[in-house]
Amino acid sequence: MKKFFEEFKAFALRGNVMDMAVGVIIGGAFTGIVTSLTDNFINPIINVLTGHETYTLNDVAGFASSFVSAVINFIILAFILFCLLKAINKMTSLGKKKEEPAAPTTKECPYCKSTIAIDATRCPHCTSQLD
Repeated sequence: MKKFFEEFKAFALRGNVMDMAVGVIIGGAFTGIVTSLTDNFINPIINVLTGHETYTLNDVAGFASSFVSAVINFIILAFILFCLLKAINKMTSLGKKKEEPAAPTTKECPYCKSTIAIDATRCPHCTSQLD
């Protein structure tokens, strides 16, 4: 049972799964912005242009406040997701060891300053004998 939970944790915290989850959540929040835009701006403009309905100043202010509210909700949700993912990434990187830098494979010729193989005994560019 312990192995099952370890495998599930590795699956759930893998980059692709987290990216997909964030995409679905952000997509749902963005749907709220698009719905608010159509309900509070596009439909009233169409209603006024077709003469179907007239709006008072209070109605227009209500439309604007609803749209601003949807945008603020989206920004708050995106910020919370950002902080959550940042914390998850930090927690998953705690147990990992830092990679040691790879041994150099090239060096610089002291005479012509060209890049040459680390085990070269003679520079291929200036043919100088190397130490």
